[in-house]
Amino acid sequence: MGMRKLYFLLSVVLSLVFLSSFSVDAARREKKAKYVFYFIGDGMGINQVNGTEMFLAEKEGRIGVEALNFTTFPVRNFVTTYSAFNSVTCSAAAGTALATGEKTKNGTVAMNRECTAPLYSVAVKAKEMGMKVGIATNNSIDHATPACFYAHQPDRNMFYEIATDLPKAGFDFYAGSGFLNPEKKDSVSIYTLFDQAGYTVARGTEDFLKKWEKADRIIFTQKDGADKNSLPYAIDRQIGDLSLEEITQGAIDFLSKDADNGFLMMIECGMIDWACHNNDAAAMFCEVIDFQKSIQKAIDFYHQHPHETLIVVTADHETGGFVLGTGRYELNLKALQNQKLSKDSLLKKIAALKASHNYAVTWEEVKKLLGDNLGLWTRLPVRKTYEEELRACYEKAFGMNEQEITASSQVAYQALVNTAVSVLNRMARIGWTSGGHSAGYVPLFVLGVGVENFEGKLDNTDIPKQIERLMNGVRE
Repeated sequence: MGMRKLYFLLSVVLSLVFLSSFSVDAARREKKAKYVFYFIGDGMGINQVNGTEMFLAEKEGRIGVEALNFTTFPVRNFVTTYSAFNSVTCSAAAGTALATGEKTKNGTVAMNRECTAPLYSVAVKAKEMGMKVGIATNNSIDHATPACFYAHQPDRNMFYEIATDLPKAGFDFYAGSGFLNPEKKDSVSIYTLFDQAGYTVARGTEDFLKKWEKADRIIFTQKDGADKNSLPYAIDRQIGDLSLEEITQGAIDFLSKDADNGFLMMIECGMIDWACHNNDAAAMFCEVIDFQKSIQKAIDFYHQHPHETLIVVTADHETGGFVLGTGRYELNLKALQNQKLSKDSLLKKIAALKASHNYAVTWEEVKKLLGDNLGLWTRLPVRKTYEEELRACYEKAFGMNEQEITASSQVAYQALVNTAVSVLNRMARIGWTSGGHSAGYVPLFVLGVGVENFEGKLDNTDIPKQIERLMNGVRE
């Protein structure tokens, strides 16, 4: 072989080696999360997830679990949640940790523990990188968890001030039930501020569908007249009610247009927390089941962009100290499928019953209402001691005439509802240690780019730090 030919072959080989090395390095550099979905199940502890899967299995007539879509993700981990000064966190401090990667004191929205300086969220970092950003919840948009991604206030109850921070952050998409305090004396309406900042406000799905394609930035809420505090519980949802699933699809559609630099969206299911505060297991299971519908929208998007998408599902804290098992080595979770509405809606039915009967409500009528809505007596036998508890609550709630009705009667109606749902929970053999938060681990599930970065022992502050690393690109 001539020297010239040998040199030629050698140059070809070296070129191939160089190109191969370059390709490997390029692939490493391309390990970057262009599209980020950050799901937060407020109050969704490990037992809330496991219990939902066991409930679904029991409904199918078997002992075991029926997997939720996010529990099949390749990374399944757990996370600590304590705040700067408390073993048990509140949603504001936990939201700050999940948003900014820093601990703060309970009640504080994205400020340091001394409340002297703002803390900036991973959503702010995404916006600075040129990504589009969306913040969504089924609570009010100025509620603690969503607020931690865009606002900076020393008190989570400063709803007007939180809302005024929304246009300052300049994110592209906000969605939720509405705003709790849009007006303040001697101050400008937040809707005026939104309009001045170039935001289109869409009220309800139909209005959103008309406006989203032409809008530069949008705020998506329920229709006028709906509850500003939250969307309806999944168990109570009626045709025409806005859902978190619809909001998630709307966010994907809106943020995907002209998204050359990608997007980050945070989607919170706040109603899991509310159901757990109420010790309402059936409503809670329905919320977790409904939450996976929103997550499925992200999974569908991931399948279209598998090498550029990151999906993170976690929780801010556990709520209620939820327990699966109360002594006997068995559960009866399928009993909960007889509950047809939330505690809140059951209370409204009790109130409507007393109003329609001019307060003269019989025990048999109350039994029928509880049977129709909880399955007590009609589908589930009620032991004597449980019936005695319920009858005693009935006597306190309805054993007075119209003239004797006072504010305390509302407490009595609530006690009747609480006891009825508690009886159903006891039949299901589940329990609650409180109506507040606990310090239990919360779950973490991850799919997509860089999942290995979420393995090992983690605190909630680690999650946004890893997301930010992956948005910037990780070379490994």
